[in-house]
Amino acid sequence: MYQARGKRLLDLTLTISALILLSPVLAIVALLVRLKLGSPVLFRQVRAGMAGKPFSVVKFRTMTDDHDTSGQLLPDHQRMTDFGRLLRSTSLDELPTLFNVLRGDMSLVGPRPLFVHYLDRYTPEQLRRHEVRPGITGLAQVSGRNALSWEQKFALDVYYVDHLSFWSDVAIVARTIVKTLRRQGINQMGHVTAEEFMGTGGSGTQRLSGDSR
Repeated sequence: MYQARGKRLLDLTLTISALILLSPVLAIVALLVRLKLGSPVLFRQVRAGMAGKPFSVVKFRTMTDDHDTSGQLLPDHQRMTDFGRLLRSTSLDELPTLFNVLRGDMSLVGPRPLFVHYLDRYTPEQLRRHEVRPGITGLAQVSGRNALSWEQKFALDVYYVDHLSFWSDVAIVARTIVKTLRRQGINQMGHVTAEEFMGTGGSGTQRLSGDSR
């Protein structure tokens, strides 16, 4: 009953309340992004949602659009500014994803939405993470986030799917608040964004652009 109806009701109740309370913060951050990083203010990227259905996730941008002499985007670490790092370390860049929850693309709690091209790289067990809506936060995020290996994160995602309940969601939200205040597990050691998932048993390669968090 909770998964079928209650979870969506909880998402809408908390998301609408959060958008009302945080509207001044959203406006201020949007203005600062426009002044410091330029336009567009929002960063959009296609991710895989429930049942693998593609949708566009939206966040505040945290990088510049600087290019090299050949017209290619510079690596992430060269385009990341101190302001962008601040947005990520405080998770303020994630605030626009509340609109994804409002539209029904995401839930407040669930496995993080990842790239669509990862779908062919999951094992059948790992693919079960798409049996529920992806979340802004999740069990993997409060258990280590980008300090974990892909396999560890996916195992936690599937565990969440199998043990989904109202109380598990409440506990994850509470732990998320603590983690955010402590700014823990934002990036992998030595990287601005997470390494690309090449499949279980494959080797990770550092992405040159974008955001895979």
